[in-house]
Amino acid sequence: MNKKIIYNLLLCSAIITGCVKDKDFDMPKNKCSELIANTTFEDLKSLVSDEIVHIQDDLIIEGYLISSDIEGNFFGTIHLQDKRTNPTMGVEFHIDLRDYHLLYKNGSKVFVKLKGLYLDTKNDTYLIGGVFSSFGNKSVGRLPSLEVLEHLFVSCDDQPATATKTSLTSLNDQLINTLIVVDSVEIIDEELELAFADPTKETERTLKDCSNNEITLLNSGYADFQASMLPHKNGSIRAVLIKEGSDYKLRIRSLDDINFTKDRCPEIVTEFTSTNIIISEIADPNNTTGARFVELYNSAHEPLNLNNWKLNRYTNDNTEISSTIDLSAYIIYAESTLVISANASEFETVYGFAPDITAGANSPADSNGDDNLELVDPFGTVIDVFGVIGEDGSGTNHEFEDGKALRRPEIIQANKIYTFNEWIIYNDSGMLETINLPQNAPEDYSPNVR
Repeated sequence: MNKKIIYNLLLCSAIITGCVKDKDFDMPKNKCSELIANTTFEDLKSLVSDEIVHIQDDLIIEGYLISSDIEGNFFGTIHLQDKRTNPTMGVEFHIDLRDYHLLYKNGSKVFVKLKGLYLDTKNDTYLIGGVFSSFGNKSVGRLPSLEVLEHLFVSCDDQPATATKTSLTSLNDQLINTLIVVDSVEIIDEELELAFADPTKETERTLKDCSNNEITLLNSGYADFQASMLPHKNGSIRAVLIKEGSDYKLRIRSLDDINFTKDRCPEIVTEFTSTNIIISEIADPNNTTGARFVELYNSAHEPLNLNNWKLNRYTNDNTEISSTIDLSAYIIYAESTLVISANASEFETVYGFAPDITAGANSPADSNGDDNLELVDPFGTVIDVFGVIGEDGSGTNHEFEDGKALRRPEIIQANKIYTFNEWIIYNDSGMLETINLPQNAPEDYSPNVR
């Protein structure tokens, strides 16, 4: 039996039955092509219009096939990049040819005869293939299997394509439909006990790097490795970069694309405590309740992430928290303030600038002068206090009704016990060495100034 007959039998098997047992079967060596490309991937961009394009000219591009259906994780698409190394563009070729890895080896240089194919873009991805019509609307669809062989040819140049080394923060549209490799990534903790995919379902799993940047790993529910458990370690992954909507995602060819042999990323500490964060001013203006605010100050020489910090209010003589502000979304910078307002629009009208945080009515920033405040770090430790929890402030040395409580400028360390001589208290009663002098906004207040 000659080589031509052998090749035809292989071709029929791949197209009709797809039942070849040896998935690593090498394509007969004499079935390569010496076509000459007369256009480039980049030139395809000039052909694209607002509607699907039917290519009529005798155009040939050359590129490198960087996807594979050898383990069933790719179906109906071949992904091609324009260069063997450092590609600048990729395309997605829609085909209806199963077991195409038997005819087109992963990494092979190939030629594509474009005449008769359709071209379009979607999600910044360039698509070629046949045509699919639905209610009169045409889109790129899978090219029938026999026609694939009339358009896609393997080059006699057998130097395979290589993956572009990059990182999760360096991904860009230029890399769509190209083969990339990313180091030092791992499956997120929440998915470590899961399989690669749910049976029969396209499944998303999540990879992260050691800075907690994340990307989706797409796995077919029909892939050979569907039931395999996700790896617990850290390492590198090779994959085809695709884009769905505005999101980049990865798809591997086989489990050989994953090399996770290193220790997982060290835990990233995002919660910090400090006694340099203090309550520096509390305002209950006599002339407008909408200008109430609380000011925090960081006396340290470095900024602090306030992840899981809280500011609690105890209304009147309550011993249970009446309201709280979660400060997690904020950073308080070195030797700087963080101003929290009850009413942002009124605050800006009165003081001429926007507050850092808007907390709303009945929040810790909306005290009427007889309430108590408590600043708590991520570990539940009380760092700083104003007032005496369980004691209504009216008639005490921590009443600031129609006035303000101003931390003395020499105080730069927090105190979890209310100490009157750390404060200058203005109010409308003057009890217990406080100052009977109602305060008006904006002239009697200094938010954002320490």
